Amino acid sequence: MTSAGLPPAPVSAEQALQRLRDGNARFRQNVRSLDVAVGQAARSALLAGQHPFAIILSCSDSRVPSELVFDQGLGDLFVIRVAGNVVAPSLVGSVEFAAATFGTRLVVVMGHSTCGAIKATLDFIQHQVGAPSENIHDLLDRCRPAVESVVQAAGPGVDKDRLLHEAVRANVRQSCAHLRHGSRLLERLIRDEGMWVVGAEYSLETGQVDFFESQVR
Repeated sequence: MTSAGLPPAPVSAEQALQRLRDGNARFRQNVRSLDVAVGQAARSALLAGQHPFAIILSCSDSRVPSELVFDQGLGDLFVIRVAGNVVAPSLVGSVEFAAATFGTRLVVVMGHSTCGAIKATLDFIQHQVGAPSENIHDLLDRCRPAVESVVQAAGPGVDKDRLLHEAVRANVRQSCAHLRHGSRLLERLIRDEGMWVVGAEYSLETGQVDFFESQVR
């Protein structure tokens, strides 16, 4: 809430994306913004409600915490984490909930370099390495169409690191497409209310987030 007790002004998708870009730049420079809300005062201010300016659907990997990667504080991001940043009905529902309830107009699907879920999917496709449980198998199945398309396009003898890199990005694109076209609510918000769904990849090596895929240029 603002000092006048009113909710903050709406943040457009374009403004929200720039905030994330700026925050990631600070993160890469090892700089922490003085405006990032933490501590007791921030917790107290958020008791009345939240107004996250971006929705982040990211991998559960412990090395990719969105709040740190984008240098944001309490209440700034609505973060949904799942291995392989896959999209399933409950995850679509989580995005819909934030968009409908808080008016958030930017959704970022963020994968990351050397993703373990994508590696496991490649092993599953190329070497018939099975998953240790039915639930993990279901997770790999959700990644499989995107990863399989990369494997088929690459053909034999392709560099393994390059294949993994392309598979990570294909999986992000697949999740973006699912959100854009698999929800009537999100389709309407994209068409009528300026919502953006953007694909990104976080580099474990450099700390940089590359926003490489969007329906808006």
